[in-house]
Amino acid sequence: MFTVYVLYSVKFNQIYIGYTSDLTNRILSHNKLATKGHTIKYRPWVVVHAEEYGTKTEAIKRENYLKSTQGRKLAWKIIREKFPVSSDG
Repeated sequence: MFTVYVLYSVKFNQIYIGYTSDLTNRILSHNKLATKGHTIKYRPWVVVHAEEYGTKTEAIKRENYLKSTQGRKLAWKIIREKFPVSSDG
């Protein structure tokens, strides 16, 4: 199984979209273990969305969609639903 996931950095209001065959270890890498790469600058990350696929090909296809303009709109919609902006500002 392969998991396509969307991470959100509340502190920096950033998203990251990826896929993996081991979500638990991948999130650990994003949040603690990695020493280089894009995600280390925006720690901590929370998983806001995850989808499972039977093949790597299917996962990559979905990841690429989520990284497209329309896919990013969907990702941000999910984030806004889980992290509503306060009307107090």
